Amino acid sequence: MPKETAVYTHGHHESVLRSHRWRTAANSAAYLIGELRPGMDVLDVGCGPGTITADLAELVAPGRVTAVDAAEDVLVQAHETAAGRGVAHVRFAVADVHALDYPDDSFDVVHAHQVLQHVGDPVQALREMRRVCRPGGIVAARDSDYGAFTWFPQIPALDDWQRLYRRVARANGGEPDAGRRLLSWARAAGFSEITASAAAWCFAARDERAWWSGLWADRTTASVYAKLAVDGGHATAEQLAAISGGWREWGADDDAWFMVPHGEVLCRA
Repeated sequence: MPKETAVYTHGHHESVLRSHRWRTAANSAAYLIGELRPGMDVLDVGCGPGTITADLAELVAPGRVTAVDAAEDVLVQAHETAAGRGVAHVRFAVADVHALDYPDDSFDVVHAHQVLQHVGDPVQALREMRRVCRPGGIVAARDSDYGAFTWFPQIPALDDWQRLYRRVARANGGEPDAGRRLLSWARAAGFSEITASAAAWCFAARDERAWWSGLWADRTTASVYAKLAVDGGHATAEQLAAISGGWREWGADDDAWFMVPHGEVLCRA
């Protein structure tokens, strides 16, 4: 089976996990919630620190959620998240979505949030998700689309950031504009019954702006992404510092507004 070839652009710096821990089923998987029923078995691919996982587990209880991620260290945090919320029916494992270590027809729902943009072969990933999903079950995927991010005011440093991030992500083997491609990837993976949709995060209130701008300002200079940008010859440390400053400038503006659009697919196995 194919193995992962892409490098995870973000890594698991605190500024990255600050973003991931904010995610819930309500703000990141609303398109899936209506398909969930008590007693379902769910596979959550790329679970990260487990906040969405814990929500899914509560929604399908007494069903079981299996949460997998390629990074063993972040699974420790996912386990702590579930334990802290008293969610007992979750198990955790290291896994590569290109070659899942589960038998055919193992789960009622297979879910991946912000995963396919970071993998080397998203079509193969969807094939594997389909393989382990029971007939009549749901494969659900949601990914942002960096090329469609938009904001106000138009600060030049953020234009530089958008171009740089997309360049670095592609150099790492990923596809940062994944949202617009999910439908085509699902069709290529063999799905015929697909419901495609879109949704967005919007950051405009003062605390939202401070949170979003702060985590990207920090990520731009201190995360794995920053190291990959410099080591890959995509930017200098001075350029990253300027972009980080642009994020803080944007976040301090009372008129600031930022939209993160997402593509979504619900695929019937």
